[in-house]
Order: sequence, then structure tokens, then C-alpha cells
Amino acid sequence: MFKKIFGLTMLLVLIGIVIGNLIDHRNESKSNETEKYLYDVTGDTNVKGGAIAPVESVGIEQGKLAPDFELETLDGDRFKLSELRGKKVILNFWATWCPPCREEMPGMQQYYEENQDEVIVVAVNLTDKDTSEKAVHDFIDEFGFTYPIPLDRDGDIAKEYGVFVVPTTYFIGTDGVVQQPRVAGPLEYDYMTEMIDTLN
Repeated sequence: MFKKIFGLTMLLVLIGIVIGNLIDHRNESKSNETEKYLYDVTGDTNVKGGAIAPVESVGIEQGKLAPDFELETLDGDRFKLSELRGKKVILNFWATWCPPCREEMPGMQQYYEENQDEVIVVAVNLTDKDTSEKAVHDFIDEFGFTYPIPLDRDGDIAKEYGVFVVPTTYFIGTDGVVQQPRVAGPLEYDYMTEMIDTLN
């Protein structure tokens, strides 16, 4: 009887070892398969992987012509980007629910008031992702921002510009070309001055 129990126990242990080895081998194969799709996006040669982002999230590259668009503004006027040729443009994408957007907008207003003869600040509202159009009106009225606020009601412009986080800002030269890498995050007055000074 003891021999039968011992033999059965040994058989179960061997089956457990075989199953364990099969699972380990399968997990190792999956890990190797996944590594084919990981790319170092940090610049650190010691890093083995990184986040994978869709190609369109890169946005408009420096040196490329900023895609033209035409949208209705908060005031009901038509806004067309190409009509600003000859002026430097700070093209910003924002939403009312975004704390960093709220943080940067007073500085953008100050910059616009002091430099609007040469520089136009344009703040495209991601209306399709905002709380409501009324919330946008109320926010702008409350703080008295006077730069153009085009409404991206369908989200097409944000998609074309690769806007995946807000705020996102592009610096466009007088020739309509994006002349600096885009900025994801809030801008400060001094930084706007520094970037604008590099544009032609």
C-alpha cells in the first residue's frame, strides 16, 4: 500500500514539474515576443524598453508648414490660420477643465497685449472634449481673455496637429512654418519671449 501511495505521489510531482516547465517556457516566449515591440524612447542606452505611442502623436515636426485650418471663434467670427502669414504665431490647444491651461492663460494674455503687433496668440479650444461650449464662454468672459479662441468642435484640428495632451503649443514663424519643437505643458511669459525671439 505504501509503495502505491509513494508511486502516485512521485507521479504527481513529476507531472507538476513538467507543467511548471511548460508554463515557464511559454511565458519566456511571450516575453521575447513582446520585446520585439519595445523601443528605447528615453535616449538612455541602459533602458531596455519604453512607451509606444501612435505615429500621429508626434505632431507637426519642426521645419514643416503648419497645416491651415478654418474654424469659428468664440465670438462667432471665422478664423483662418493662413491669414496670419507675416506675423509670428503662438498656436495653443487647451480646455477649461485643464489646470495647467488655466495656469498659463493669464501670461498668454499679457504677452498678447504687449506684442500683438508682431505676435498673435491663438488658443484653440478642444470643444469636442470640453465640458460644454457654455463653459468655454463663461471661462473666457470671467477672465477677459481677448486673443482669438477658435472652437475645434469636431476635434479634427487637434488630431491633425497630434494633440494628445493639453496644453500643447506650437511656435509658427512669419512664413507659416513650425520653427520650434512643440511644447506639451504650460508656458511661462519668459519662455514665450525666448521662443518668439528665435522665430523669423
